[in-house]
Amino acid sequence: MVAVLAGCANYAGIKSDKHIADAAAYTTTQSIPAEQGRWPSVDWADQFGDAQLKTLIAEALQGSPSLEKARARVAAATAFSESANANTLPQVGAGYSWTRQRYSESTLVPPPFAGSWQSENKAFINASYELDLWGKNREALRSAISALHASEAESEQVKLTLSSAVARAYNELARLYALHDIAQDEVKQRREVLRVTGGRVTMGLDTEVEKRTAEANLAASEVALAALDGSIQRTRYQLGALLGQGPDRGMAIARPALGTGDEVRLPDNLPADLISRRPDLVAARWRVDATLHDIKVAKAEFYPDINLGAMIGLDAFGWSRFLHAASRTASAGAAIHLPIFDGGALRAQLKGRYAEFDFAVANYNETLVNALTDVATQLADIRSIDTQIDSAVRTDTAAQRALTLALAQYKAGLTTQLTVLNAQTNALRSSQVLANLRMTRRDRKIALAAALGGGYTDTSDSIRQAALIR
Repeated sequence: MVAVLAGCANYAGIKSDKHIADAAAYTTTQSIPAEQGRWPSVDWADQFGDAQLKTLIAEALQGSPSLEKARARVAAATAFSESANANTLPQVGAGYSWTRQRYSESTLVPPPFAGSWQSENKAFINASYELDLWGKNREALRSAISALHASEAESEQVKLTLSSAVARAYNELARLYALHDIAQDEVKQRREVLRVTGGRVTMGLDTEVEKRTAEANLAASEVALAALDGSIQRTRYQLGALLGQGPDRGMAIARPALGTGDEVRLPDNLPADLISRRPDLVAARWRVDATLHDIKVAKAEFYPDINLGAMIGLDAFGWSRFLHAASRTASAGAAIHLPIFDGGALRAQLKGRYAEFDFAVANYNETLVNALTDVATQLADIRSIDTQIDSAVRTDTAAQRALTLALAQYKAGLTTQLTVLNAQTNALRSSQVLANLRMTRRDRKIALAAALGGGYTDTSDSIRQAALIR
């Protein structure tokens, strides 16, 4: 009979053919080679040997509004899972009421109560329990727990994003200071050229044209130096904001003293292990798992709900008989709710759950592809920069040597100012290129550490593989 009635509202034909992608199915042997390296540790920033950076990251994680928002989401998910758990347990309550009432003389109330005022006392204990034959409440609890795990992983992703943003902004500050040093050297050199040019004009070896040119070049170098001062200030303010503080906090940050960092080598079995190392991937998988349970909840809605209830208590007029055995009252029963015709509401609800599942699967697959691409891109950039640095070192060495020779020859009257200016331009450019390459390499190392999960490892229960849903 139940099967016949349940057939009036059914979910026949509603399904999904989507499934999460397997990391091992992607070809990555060339772009992400196994190099017997190690996964980043939680204190991955220590590799750069700058104690201030570690302090700044800890400070950011302590006071960031973004992280406070993530913690609030975890707390909300925890409360929701506790509420879902409560629905799987029996509910017990108690109550008491007192009423003063005059009973009509024209109704069924017999004398001596008819036409009199009476005080009625009621005290009771009641209990109820949903049998949950189809697992609706159990699946709702599992969905809530999966959502909680997803929120926790998303909180870890916020922490990783924030810590890597602090490290990269700090490295940008180091880059600006390196360029500032180069610009200061340039100002010193052009002041020296101006001094030498002034002497040569006095001796009649140069004209006012060369002197004015030297003055203009010095002014341009001073403008560039002042611009770098402004960029340094702006980056300090950005760091202060990342720390969750005001701009004055950024002003208190000392000049970075970052080292090169550890050797870059990827760990083995990377695509397969990455899914438990990146918090965004872990969160995406838990979201898929939550939608699977939501689908089962929606399917259970098509079957009858059976609730058991019982009550025992005391009910009497006045106080004198309230605690007598004759005032006892009790009841017990069952309530059944069976969907027969609902205008398609349950089917629409299930279709919505499948749509959420399809979205969660697509989001996970996209996150996985982006994660693999992220690792491959950062590694490729580092390898390319390593090659560029080798060439840039040779270029810079030659350019600095050429500038030294040009200055010496100019002072000795053996060459023109134009030769010195060309040599200065080449030396400045080569020094800037080398400094930028070194700082960019460190930036990519920070990004690679984040791409590999930043030391995160999923410690929650194993995630079910989201297979084909039928």
